[in-house]
Amino acid sequence: MYEDSGYIEYICGKLLKNNKIEPELYNQYRVKRGLRNDDGSGVMAGITNICNVHGYVMDEGEKRSIEGELIYRGYSVDSIVDSVVSDKRYGFEEIVYLLLLGELPNAEDFAKFKALLAKKRELPSDFAEDMIFKAPSPNIMNKMSRSVLALYSYDEMAEDGSIESEIDKAISLIARLPVIMVNAYMVKRRHYDHDSLIVHPLREEENTAQTILSMLRADRQYTEEEAKLLDLMLMLHAEHGGGNNSTFTCRVLTSAGTDAYSAYAGAIGSLKGHRHGGANIKVMQMIENIEKNVKNWENEGEVADYLRGILDKRENDMSGLIYGMGHAVYTISDPRAKILKKNAMRLAEGKEIEAEFRLLDTVERLTPILMAERGNKKTVCANVDLYSGLVYRMLGIPTELYTPLFAVSRMAGWSAHRLEEMLTGKRIIRPAYKAIAKTRDYVGIDDRK
Repeated sequence: MYEDSGYIEYICGKLLKNNKIEPELYNQYRVKRGLRNDDGSGVMAGITNICNVHGYVMDEGEKRSIEGELIYRGYSVDSIVDSVVSDKRYGFEEIVYLLLLGELPNAEDFAKFKALLAKKRELPSDFAEDMIFKAPSPNIMNKMSRSVLALYSYDEMAEDGSIESEIDKAISLIARLPVIMVNAYMVKRRHYDHDSLIVHPLREEENTAQTILSMLRADRQYTEEEAKLLDLMLMLHAEHGGGNNSTFTCRVLTSAGTDAYSAYAGAIGSLKGHRHGGANIKVMQMIENIEKNVKNWENEGEVADYLRGILDKRENDMSGLIYGMGHAVYTISDPRAKILKKNAMRLAEGKEIEAEFRLLDTVERLTPILMAERGNKKTVCANVDLYSGLVYRMLGIPTELYTPLFAVSRMAGWSAHRLEEMLTGKRIIRPAYKAIAKTRDYVGIDDRK
């Protein structure tokens, strides 16, 4: 309970009384809440070369759904993933290079780039002990944000905004964020869960996905199949256009002229939100709830009845939301969900977790039908969060790291957008708010009631 709770309750009453805005005013002043148009499309706020998130087209003024596309620097994510999977190689570092520099590397250049990432992975001397281990946090995202801010103090060129300095910071943070994440989790585990603290030295020969699994597991053992599935997750989460909340946050902060560490820490804070990066945890909580309350997961009638209960705000968290279904841009399909589902289902075949993947497939198929029963005509598809949490569980990754892993991957996209904003934006981002408070005469303190 809060100290001075009586007074806190009193001033909360004043806060609520003086912060009311009638909903009809948004229509009266044509305010686009959430920077979204009435049809759900985003308000155009900038131009980018980095990524295209495509889920509909405007046909003679009407929004028409199409199969979802995710395009990194002109290349379809599907084509990149298909090449990586067929060649049985890793792809995240290649996507980092592509997003940052705008083109695919040749073999020689790519080898140098991977070597640079491996070199940059090491944290500054005593950083982990002083900034992570001595101040554990129950939430890994908060610890990651604070650690990124703390790196400012270890960088003699922290305020240097030259392109050379900025690309060095970007590459360093892309390399270091996985290490910060695992260290933050380990000290959280010791302090809050009363479990063992395990800190492994880095292996320079390991890539990003391998490093994460190697540092997380006590025996450091993982299969190539597991590492490549995690690598796929990193590839799919690396970037998603300039309009998503965390990337836009990074661009807004960058437009103000702040330092790189402040901009990236702000992006992490945005991604932490349950309406953004934390969605896959909500999916897992929902699925666990379905598993407990539906006796036969293979019986579509039973599953449908329970999903109706969720939509009617009688089940799960009473929100009326089926998490993992629907997206702000994608309508018919989310390409990330399709890719992940295909590859994860293959790895799950014959294992106990396969039944849970089939349950997710049932949720994906039934939800649009059940929403249509209630008069919702919106085209709804599964988004990547429907399957990502279960993939992480299959890899033995703790729930606390689902959103932090998202940040580890998205650091590549944030960096690309910060650099683009610095080079092309040239103007502080400042949207307008309509002020509706009426003018009042000032009253002296002795005359106030």
